[in-house]
Amino acid sequence: MSGFPKGAAGSYKLINYIFAGIIVLIFIYSGIFSPVSNNYPVSCVHEQLSGLSCPSCGMSHSFSYLIRLDINEAVRWNKYGPRVFLFFLFQLILRLSNIIIINRKPQLIRFVSLTDIALTVISVGLGFWQFAVYYISLFSA
Repeated sequence: MSGFPKGAAGSYKLINYIFAGIIVLIFIYSGIFSPVSNNYPVSCVHEQLSGLSCPSCGMSHSFSYLIRLDINEAVRWNKYGPRVFLFFLFQLILRLSNIIIINRKPQLIRFVSLTDIALTVISVGLGFWQFAVYYISLFSA
């Protein structure tokens, strides 16, 4: 890819660009599709297969309301929605920060990547622990 230096710094920046792009697409999806008209093209696979709702049911509605700054409706659709949304927002900021730092000081690649790993593990735990608990209890029953 032109524009990216070879080596660890270039690969790391590319990964951050990809993740940032995916997160931006999630936010765009949440903004385009309306929670009022319920025109989401993706529905809950778990609910379709089992007939039961899961911790992620209503997440698209929740994100759409959060994009529109309606926190009460977001929580009404999915009580975990704001926490997961904050995870994605934090990750977007982290990805963009990593790109900026590596652009300015590529020699910090090791420190930045290790810090990234630690912050990501912590934020995944904070954002998604309820999903792990749900699925562990589902499969252990």
